[in-house]
Amino acid sequence: MLDQAIALYKLQGYEFNAVRGHPGGRNAMTVCRKDGENRYVIRISAMNDRSEKDYLAETEFVHYLAQNGAPVADVIPSVNGKLVECAENHGQKGYISLFAYAKGMLLYDNGYRYRDGAPLSEYFYNTGKTLGMIHRLSKCYQPVHRRAAYSDKYNMAYISQLIPDQYADLKQAISNRLKQFRTLPRDSESFGLVHFDFCDGNYHIDMNTGKLTVFDFDNCIYCWYMFDLAHLWTHGVGWYRHEKDPARRMEGMSQYFQTILEGYRSETKVSEELLAQLPLFIDMVLIENVIDAFECSARDHEEPDEEEFGNAARCLTEGIPYAGFGEE
Repeated sequence: MLDQAIALYKLQGYEFNAVRGHPGGRNAMTVCRKDGENRYVIRISAMNDRSEKDYLAETEFVHYLAQNGAPVADVIPSVNGKLVECAENHGQKGYISLFAYAKGMLLYDNGYRYRDGAPLSEYFYNTGKTLGMIHRLSKCYQPVHRRAAYSDKYNMAYISQLIPDQYADLKQAISNRLKQFRTLPRDSESFGLVHFDFCDGNYHIDMNTGKLTVFDFDNCIYCWYMFDLAHLWTHGVGWYRHEKDPARRMEGMSQYFQTILEGYRSETKVSEELLAQLPLFIDMVLIENVIDAFECSARDHEEPDEEEFGNAARCLTEGIPYAGFGEE
C-alpha cells in the first residue's frame, strides 16, 4: 500500500521512515523526507474498524480547520483531488491520507523541557489558546460527512458487551455516569466536534516561537467541548506529581488549569455551567481510558491488564474526584 501511496501523491524521490507504533495505535505512519527535511506523513489505515465515511469526515474537518487558520497539520489531496484514497493489497482494503508534517517537536522528545528562556505558563496558555481556536471553528462547522456522536459508542449496550461481568461494579459506575451525561446541555456552544485526544503526544511545539501544531484527529467525535478541556487537565498532572502534599498538588493544578482557560477564552467562550462540573468530565475521560483498555485487550485476544485501568476504575466505582490526584 505504501507503493500505491507514493504514486497517488507523487512522492517519488523521497525517503520514507516508518514511525514506531504504540499500544492502542490503529494506523501505520510513515514520515516522508526530502533534502533532509520532514515534509509529509503518510497514514495507512487497514484495521477495518473505521469506514471510508469516517475517514472522510475526519479529513474534511482537519482541512476545514487548516483552511480557516487553525494550527493543525493539513491534509494534502491526492493526484485525484481526494483527501482519502482507498487501496487494496492481496484482498486487504486500506485507506490512505497524506498530512503535512507538523512543525516543531514533541515535548517528550525534548525531555519535557519547554523552550529556553520562556516560562511554562506560556506553554500552558498557548495550549489552551490552540484548543480554543479549534473549538471556535468547530462551532461554525457544517460537515459534508458526519462523525459519530459520543452516545453512538459510549452506551451501555456496547459497554456491557465489551466489559466482562466480573467487573459488575465498574459497569454500574459507568452506567451511573452515562445517566448524568444525558442531562447535560447540547447547544452549539457546549457540544460539537472535538479532538477527543488533545494531549502533548498529538501536537508539536516550535521551540523558537512556542507555537503548537496539532495532528491525529483519528478519534474526533461529537461530544461536549469540556471533554477536551478535562483531557488537558488529566494530562497536566505530571507537572505536579512530584509534590507530596495533596493540597499543594491541587493548588498547582488549579494554577495550571486557570492558565489553560485564559488561553482558551482568548479564542472562544466556555460554559460556566459545564466548567463547574469539571470533575464529572474528568470521569468522562476516565471512562474513555477504561473502554480503550478493554478494546485493546479484546483486539489482541488477551486478558485486560488491570494496571492500565485500575486507578480509573477505582475512582469511578468509589466516587473519587479529580482522578484521585487530590488524595493522599
